[in-house]
Amino acid sequence: MRLLVVGAGATGGYFGGRLAAAGRDVTFLIRPKRAAEIAKNGFVIADPKGETRIEPKIVTADALRGSYDLVLMSVKAYSLLAAMDDIAPVIGPDTLILPVLNGLKHFDMLSERFGAERVIGSFCKINARLDDHGRIIQMSPLHDLIYGEYDGRRSPRIEAIDAFFKGAGFDARLSDDIGRELWEKWVLLATLGAATCLMRGTVGDIVARPGGRAFIEALLGEVTAVATAHGKAPDPTYLETTRQLLTTPDSPMTASMYRDLIKGLPVENDEIIDDLLARAASVGVKTPYFHLAAIHLGIYAAKRRSE
Repeated sequence: MRLLVVGAGATGGYFGGRLAAAGRDVTFLIRPKRAAEIAKNGFVIADPKGETRIEPKIVTADALRGSYDLVLMSVKAYSLLAAMDDIAPVIGPDTLILPVLNGLKHFDMLSERFGAERVIGSFCKINARLDDHGRIIQMSPLHDLIYGEYDGRRSPRIEAIDAFFKGAGFDARLSDDIGRELWEKWVLLATLGAATCLMRGTVGDIVARPGGRAFIEALLGEVTAVATAHGKAPDPTYLETTRQLLTTPDSPMTASMYRDLIKGLPVENDEIIDDLLARAASVGVKTPYFHLAAIHLGIYAAKRRSE
């Protein structure tokens, strides 16, 4: 199987790098700036056990040729349109696309452009970042890649993908209910993003204030109601674990959207917050707290565009 990883940041670089280190056929499609950074400092994954240095196959969009069996889409949502244009010439008759972006909107976009039959349900769980030298820093042991057919079938193509990912240095799992699990991740991500961005603080900061815990639980209730109305009610055990995670005193946890916000970078408010509001409206679920977060982040995004 030939894999094209679109993006070599913290997420795509981590999973693609682990696969390359395990001997899989991996090529990274990257921007010239990232290519220059890798040429200067190398391609390095650092975890608590040490560093893994990789000699990756890299290509820029202007030099992309041939076709690939699988495309791992790992870009920020606001870069997806450009990335789809980049990969279009190498999508062959049997190419499959496995995206690990946030939210669900990207599945609609990829399906409309390339056909729903090509797009595999998938997401990841990882806490990683790029340091000032472009090294990929794994900040916790969590490094899960989850994928599956929407109807739960163990099809030959999903089993081939599963075999390709297994034993590559991260936790790969074939899901029998990928649709529900995608919504579960959105429940966590949207609640965490809305809370930390709106309140400009960590989970611990929010919980420490009078009414802070109740605020987070209200947000969690809103997005859970949206998922349930769409027929994807979170598993009760998962929901309770999420509630505990989001209300832990002194927790330093924040959303990546919040970390981008405080750095003055673009944020994925459209995909994580606004799209959720649109789906809530489509099923008649009221989400007043999420509307506040949407207004807050919408003002930030508009100011960035005007600068």
